[in-house]
Formats: sequence, structure tokens, C-alpha cells
Amino acid sequence: MWLFRRNKFKKLNREDLVNSICELERQERTVEAEVLQKVKEIDALMEKGKKEKSKDLQLFYAKKIAHLNEEKQTCVERGMYLLYNIRLMNKLKDAYDSNTFFKTQTKVPLSELLKDQVGLAKFLNKALRTRISSEEVLTSADEVFSEVQSAYDLNQPIYGVGKSEEEILAMFEKENQLADEQELSTPKERTEPVKKKKLKMEE
Repeated sequence: MWLFRRNKFKKLNREDLVNSICELERQERTVEAEVLQKVKEIDALMEKGKKEKSKDLQLFYAKKIAHLNEEKQTCVERGMYLLYNIRLMNKLKDAYDSNTFFKTQTKVPLSELLKDQVGLAKFLNKALRTRISSEEVLTSADEVFSEVQSAYDLNQPIYGVGKSEEEILAMFEKENQLADEQELSTPKERTEPVKKKKLKMEE
């Protein structure tokens, strides 16, 4: 029965391929813009957290940053998926163009292609590698989900401090220490001239 099935690729249209690629590229640009926007928001919250003295607000900022990081990672994965689709669609378009080219060349009929056993083996191996690469993308995406989930302690309550928040809070604390050290060193420099003036007056 499979011999009588219609080959969907026989009705393949180059214009449809180009339109599909353009649409995928538009979606990819939208995703990229979302990633950049989230990066800006994260940077702004990091600055707020570094300057904030309240531990509660620092934890609040840390949780917002951790949440935005998750959303950013999701967008990045979507972007990579779209890029992979664009790459495969471009390969299909190139194959379509090559097919059209060979059909129009009377000196190189398509039947001659099958005589090139080495080239055929390379083509089949390339197709197999494409399939394996596609499967690896899904596997790696699944591993990312597992890594993100395992990074959190499930026993922690909703308002607790997770691993991501701990790291961000540590950064805030370090910045606060540096700021405090700078503040302590500044008054000393200001009081030294006053002491010298008092000594002169006593003389």
C-alpha cells in the first residue's frame, strides 16, 4: 500500500518555503527582543538589590530576579528551537533549488545522481546526522528542565530562600559591605583637617 501513497514533497512550492522561513525569522526576532528586555529588567533589579538595605526587599528582588531568569531561559530555548527550524527550512529550500537546477540541466539528469554511490552515502549520512542532532536538541532541553528543577529545595516554603536567591543575596551583601567601608573611610578624611586647625589654634 505504501507504494501508492502521495509524496507531499511533490507539491512543494519555493514561495511557501520562503514565506515559512520569513515567518520563523520574525518569531525569532520577537523572542530575541523578549530576552533582551528581560536582561534589562534583571540588571535594573540587581542594581536596586545592591543598594537596598532592607533584607526583606533584597529577598523580594532576589525572587523577582530568579523568576525573570527562568523566563529568560525559556525564551532562549524557544529562540534556539526557532533557529534550528530556520536552519532546517533553509536546507530544504537549498535542496529544492538544487533539485530545480538539476532538472533544468540537460547535461546532468537526475538519474546520473544515483550513480554517485559515494555522494549518495554522504547524503544519507548527513540526513541521519540531522535527525540525531534534532533528537539531541530535545534531550538537552529536557536536561535543562531537570537541572532547573533540581536546583531548588522542594522542602523550602514558598517564602523561603532558594539556591538562586541565596547567590543573589550574597552579591547584595557584598555590595553593601563595600558601600559601608567607603562611608566609614570618607568621614575620617574630612575630620583630619579640622584636627589640624584645632592644633594650630592651641599653639
